[in-house]
Amino acid sequence: QVQLVESGGGLVRAGGSLRLSCTVSGRTSNIYAMGWFRQAPGKEREFVAKITWSSGRTYYADSVKGRFTISRDNAKNTVYLQMNSLKPEDTAIYACAAARYTSPQEYDSWGQGTQVTVSS
Repeated sequence: QVQLVESGGGLVRAGGSLRLSCTVSGRTSNIYAMGWFRQAPGKEREFVAKITWSSGRTYYADSVKGRFTISRDNAKNTVYLQMNSLKPEDTAIYACAAARYTSPQEYDSWGQGTQVTVSS
C-alpha cells in the first residue's frame, strides 16, 4: 500500500480557485490510478476526478468538468486538483485515493482529507 497526505484546502469565495495536493509515499510502482473524492455534510462520498498514474489519462465527474483539472507530477509523487470557478456546492471534505494494478476499480489507500469551504 501507499500513504497519502492531502493539503491545500481552505476557505474561498464563490468564483475563486484552490489547488489541492496529494503527496504519495510507499510503493508507487503498484499504483494504477489516483482519484479525488469529496463528501459534503449529510451526503455520500462522490467521485470528482481520476488520473492514471503512468499514462496521465483523466476522467471527471460531470459536475466539475470544465472547472477542475487533475494532474500529476510523477517525479514528486504528487497529484494535484486545480479547482476554478468554485461554487458553494463544492464545499466538502476532499480526499485523494489510490487504486492498484491488482484491483484497478478499487481505491484501497486513502488520505485523511482536507476541508474546502466555498462561501457565497
